[in-house]
Amino acid sequence: MFGRLAGWLKGGRKAAREEQKVERGFLVFQHTGEVIQAERRLQAAGFVVEVKGPPPELRTGCDMVLTFPLMKEHAVRRILEEERLAPLSVVPVCDAMLEPVSLYRFTDYGQWFMVQAANVKLTVEKASGLIVNISGGGCPDVPYLAGLLVGRRICDAEEPRLKGHTLCSYALQKAFLEARRRWEEAPHGGAA
Repeated sequence: MFGRLAGWLKGGRKAAREEQKVERGFLVFQHTGEVIQAERRLQAAGFVVEVKGPPPELRTGCDMVLTFPLMKEHAVRRILEEERLAPLSVVPVCDAMLEPVSLYRFTDYGQWFMVQAANVKLTVEKASGLIVNISGGGCPDVPYLAGLLVGRRICDAEEPRLKGHTLCSYALQKAFLEARRRWEEAPHGGAA
């Protein structure tokens, strides 16, 4: 029995290592709105996708790309065609220079921490989890969303996606979820 258990555990670790080796690629779209649509549709279809920033060589501004398992390219393209979403290109990540970068930047300010997603920044007080500032972005709903969120605890606040409708509110949603995750995982309730 212990031999079978050890074999099963060893096999599970092997499967996890194999999954980490899965080649990834990324989809480049003309507009960030298409990235958001593609992310939602592909996640609904069960694909593991992630929005990231493009490699510096491919960056043209406030860009985002969508990473996906490269071996599923045919199925991904079929779903995107159904949604009338056509990526400009599909780029295999075969070189560290082509590796997409995290959409998030994290800055520790001692008593506070800031998470930036694209051009939107959300700052949280570590001890209390209070959202103390939201800035950046150029969309008209950012001040409105800031008014709803600043002064609320990150663990209790309503997600920005419920009231926002722009690219900036999408970025704020990403920053919000990352800030919440960091705050909840920190040893004393504050991001480390």
